[in-house]
Amino acid sequence: MRTGVVRQVGELLGALRVSTVRRTLAALAAGIIVIVALTAYGQIELNSWNKPFYDAISRRDLRDFIMQLGIFAVIAGVLLVLNVAQRWLTETLQLKLREALVADLVGLWLQPRRAFWLQGSGPMGAHPDQRMHDDTLKLCDLSVILGVGLLQAAMLFGSFAGVLWVLSKDFSIFYDGQDHALPGFMLWAAIVYAIAGSLMTYWVGNGLISRNAERYAREGELRFSLTRINEHLDGISLAGGEADEKRRVAVHLGEVLHATSRVVLGLTNLTWVTAGFGWVTVIAPILVAAPLYFSGKVSFGGLMMAAAAFTQAQSSLRWFVDNFSSIADWRATLLRVAGLRQVLASDLEARPGGSRIAYVESEPGTLAIEALEVRAWTGHDRLDTADLVLHAGQRLLILGAPGAEKTLLFRALAGLWPWGSGTVRRPRGETIHYMPRGTPYLPRGTLAEALSYAMEPSDYPKEAMVAALASVGLQRLEALLDTTGRWEHELSMDEQLRLGFARVVLQTPSWLVMDEAFGAFDDDTLELIIDVLNGKLAQTGIIHIGSAGEAHDRLFTQVVRLVKAPDAASEDLP
Repeated sequence: MRTGVVRQVGELLGALRVSTVRRTLAALAAGIIVIVALTAYGQIELNSWNKPFYDAISRRDLRDFIMQLGIFAVIAGVLLVLNVAQRWLTETLQLKLREALVADLVGLWLQPRRAFWLQGSGPMGAHPDQRMHDDTLKLCDLSVILGVGLLQAAMLFGSFAGVLWVLSKDFSIFYDGQDHALPGFMLWAAIVYAIAGSLMTYWVGNGLISRNAERYAREGELRFSLTRINEHLDGISLAGGEADEKRRVAVHLGEVLHATSRVVLGLTNLTWVTAGFGWVTVIAPILVAAPLYFSGKVSFGGLMMAAAAFTQAQSSLRWFVDNFSSIADWRATLLRVAGLRQVLASDLEARPGGSRIAYVESEPGTLAIEALEVRAWTGHDRLDTADLVLHAGQRLLILGAPGAEKTLLFRALAGLWPWGSGTVRRPRGETIHYMPRGTPYLPRGTLAEALSYAMEPSDYPKEAMVAALASVGLQRLEALLDTTGRWEHELSMDEQLRLGFARVVLQTPSWLVMDEAFGAFDDDTLELIIDVLNGKLAQTGIIHIGSAGEAHDRLFTQVVRLVKAPDAASEDLP
């Protein structure tokens, strides 16, 4: 496990070293180290203050008592300023650390085609949104809190270990008629006490790591189930499926509650150790320091100083005991975040064995498909014409035989599904617009942003946007170009489909590849779309996969079929 933790932390630190906020992170970390060191020094001074303060009390010396109160006010005031500064630095470090980590993960996730391939990478591809949002937030917060706490504990122990050694360097135990020297016994007592607590804590609480990881996975499934219901309310309500969805949510909630109950049981068992040591610690410092007092080697003030020093040193060593539940939580989130990053940084396309479709550049104005076979779960699909060459403005219709995976062919042409064989030659320097089955993706933002996606609205004059909308019968949306909304909810399905073609008209790509683009249109709308493709987009080369209805004869000049390849296995699929 230790090797895994070191490797995972090293990978994340490597990502932070190339972050745009790396200098800020370094400055904040350095500031925290300085503040913690000054705080440790201040606590050493506060511990030294105990002796004259309690000695003044034992002597009933009012004047010295008041003077020591003044000294305390100065020390406590300085420590207060240091505490406030440490809090600000810690919170800011958490903020910047999350900025760097989320930016790194999102940058890897949204590389071309990588997010799509992640879906097929197994359990790691489930709910990456939760890993990048909830888990990174928890990881950054816990990393800073635990890191600063460990640094503070180490500095405090280093400071107070010397105090304990000096106080008990001449200690001896009278046994068997003679004194036996035991130099620094208070320091050794603190170390033994802390080690015993740490070992018991690890033994009792080690299972919390896997239990927390399981809980977070189940939480992700519940969240996804609720989100999916919210996104498909129309279909659920029309089908009367509320009871069925309630049952599904109840199953996921039950899994969350079961996983959480295991965490609760683990935390309860861990509390026996941590709370037990906490109560013993109330009296342990006095018990350890008492031999010095009763042997006459220290005054009452010295006793209180020794007890306070033991408490500080022992509490520093008990950092592992006091924070084990948080450490287990941190380890679980580290496992999820680092695991996601490792998969994203790997070659998601690579699989052992099997062949790949080759994607190469061709001469401008030419798109070619050579001996293409697409590997599907049900076997291999291929075109009944081995070699196809399309020139600018030509239109190809690909019809699918029963059982053929037409959508996988569409994804293969787009480069999203490289599993198969053959070659796709794309024209160098020319834009290919891919239109998937169903309604187009409409980002949240202004209508102009949805229309120009994935280009910038500033790339097109408003007159061009108005003309594009008018060409597909969406004149009423002209006044909404600068309006922000969730357009997948505010536009009808027919309007969303037409907006997808308006996007093509606006961007006027050299090539257009479509997957079942015409089936959802009524006759009048289909007539309008055909006129647009034959008019404003007459120079755009088109490949359409699936039945085309009325557009079959009016739009396409060449027809081929996607058929099942004989004796083809479906090995090596993601």
